[in-house]
Amino acid sequence: MSSDDIAGILESSTQLDRLKKEQDAILTEINKLHKKLLSSPEMVEKPGDTSLSRLKVLYTQAKDLSDSEVSISKLLISQLDALLPSGAPAQQRRKIDSNEQKRKRMKNDPDGSKLSPSVRNPLEMYASLKGQQVAARVNAEDAGKDEWFIVKVTSFDRETKEFEVLDEEPGDDEEGTGQKKYKVPVSHIIPLPKQNDPSSAPDFPPKTHVLAVYPGTTALYRATVVNSLRKRKTDNYLLEFDDDEEDGTMPQRTVPFYNVVPLPDGHRQ
Repeated sequence: MSSDDIAGILESSTQLDRLKKEQDAILTEINKLHKKLLSSPEMVEKPGDTSLSRLKVLYTQAKDLSDSEVSISKLLISQLDALLPSGAPAQQRRKIDSNEQKRKRMKNDPDGSKLSPSVRNPLEMYASLKGQQVAARVNAEDAGKDEWFIVKVTSFDRETKEFEVLDEEPGDDEEGTGQKKYKVPVSHIIPLPKQNDPSSAPDFPPKTHVLAVYPGTTALYRATVVNSLRKRKTDNYLLEFDDDEEDGTMPQRTVPFYNVVPLPDGHRQ
């Protein structure tokens, strides 16, 4: 079990804890409004009263938070499953009985591509990223900066636990015009959600800090979620990027769900 695996689990747990606190705050507001309406039901008939509209907004927010809790809980379960290939104690008997069958499956499918993530070990999952685009922190040693880009995984070294990645679109400030390769550790890689599967991405609640691709670039920066995916019929987020102020206002920019990932611990840029 690597520190990166533990960090991912802790991040999911932190998100669940934050959602619980937000749910408690919404429930408190709903209960206050209920008491107010019960004591003075005639208030809703007064011109300009917005009690019922406010109650609808609160219930909508409560539903969105509940949906987000389900999404992040599923993510946390999958993270734990990936680190518990032997199964929980209650599952030991079933897994022991099926060992021979699993060995036969692995013989026919050596790379484990037909097995679910819960029966693969982390190294196999990392190796399965070959050929895929991921978010990678590169050149971190330069001036102590965090620099995250969309890159393509070309290989994974199981011994050193390092990825070789290819920056297919280096910026104008790079030397030369060719593509650039980097060696990065597992902790500097974040898999991207599948473009054709919105359910593969967690639904970040409003005000969540994330790492996202700035429109028109392949670079990722810290941003704040304005609207949850669950509130709209599109698969795009509305985000406000840090240090993106224009004429005294913070523009809201549209970013596809597959270009938004959880903010890594300690990220400052």
